[in-house]
Amino acid sequence: MSPCTNCHSGCCRSFAVPITGADVLRIEQELDLEFAQFACRWEDRDGKIACDFAPHFFFADEPETPFVICLRHEASAVFRKTTRCGFLKEEAPSAEFPLGRAHCGIYDQRPSACRCFPTKLSRSGQLAELHQIPAHGRADSNHAAYSLCSRPWEPGDISPVTALQDLVITQFEMQFFDR
Repeated sequence: MSPCTNCHSGCCRSFAVPITGADVLRIEQELDLEFAQFACRWEDRDGKIACDFAPHFFFADEPETPFVICLRHEASAVFRKTTRCGFLKEEAPSAEFPLGRAHCGIYDQRPSACRCFPTKLSRSGQLAELHQIPAHGRADSNHAAYSLCSRPWEPGDISPVTALQDLVITQFEMQFFDR
């Protein structure tokens, strides 16, 4: 059973999700949404969003500020004073699930960064490796909504075939988007 099973989706609450041009087109076309309904720019002065993976963009109104194009966040209906991905579908906490449960409302159209989580390419670029996931996703808040995986990910939790395919495609899309 994956660490995501019955999860409250702390990752979808904690992280800005970089998107590619292909992600934008897929979401626009398949969900009949306009760009501004689901995407925005996130300031990324320290590079923690881009992580040497997503491209930085510079805009005329703030020419010195690097931004990453990401999915929008909105206020959580379940956890006051927290945010979540705009596509996250939340369920209220219960005795069985004290942090509630949540799932992606656009799972089949989810961005490539979400498809890859929590993997990265090895140094050689030929293997998928697991990222080390911290216990908490936001350094600026100790709110339980931002707690991450209930157990460590193990190699058996990811597909050795699709994980590598998703990473290679995402890397290509990010590089193409940058150009």
